[in-house]
Amino acid sequence: MGRAKAAATRTPAGRAQVQHTLGFGVPATSDPHHFKVLIPKSSTGKVQISEYLGLQSASTETAVIDRVLLDRPRWTAIRAEVQRAFNARLTVHGLKPSAWRIGDNPVDRLLGKELCVLAWAVEQMDPVKIPIAVRNWLALRPEERWWLFGMTAMATGGVMDAGKGWRIALQHALGDIAQSELLGVRVRRTHLDRTDDTQPMLELFGDSTA
Repeated sequence: MGRAKAAATRTPAGRAQVQHTLGFGVPATSDPHHFKVLIPKSSTGKVQISEYLGLQSASTETAVIDRVLLDRPRWTAIRAEVQRAFNARLTVHGLKPSAWRIGDNPVDRLLGKELCVLAWAVEQMDPVKIPIAVRNWLALRPEERWWLFGMTAMATGGVMDAGKGWRIALQHALGDIAQSELLGVRVRRTHLDRTDDTQPMLELFGDSTA
């Protein structure tokens, strides 16, 4: 009786902890939609990020989409912060954290989309700007990253699309100016221009506190 009561009162996070996942939050089910980050043994080998559509794919020919190749130094520049951010999200949902390893690294489909946004931004970026891009990426909400992935993937989301369209836009959007500087300018302008102190500041995806 005691065990039944404990099971009934278990929190959602506690129930999620029981779930078995692979890598960064990929459900251990038959052919799930997810991403893979392939890290080669060679310290100079490029890191490849691919999307595996799983049961959602229309055919075996479209089941895997290679999204981006990153030079090893660029991957090294982003891997630690990405791992920390992903593990924080997984922990909140009661899922086990993970770490990047040589070989295949499974990544949850939503986290994989977010990773692609950062990888696309830094793939041809001046290395000195990559820390700025990482900070700006961290400042984005998940929904904003998903939206950016969707817009980029529609036309320039393949491994051979570097330097085109939205890929270039991401490079400039994340790497040119730190979000903290943009926020400071926006706040100063708001105080100068605002005639009503109760006027809300508009955000692309609504109230940032939601």
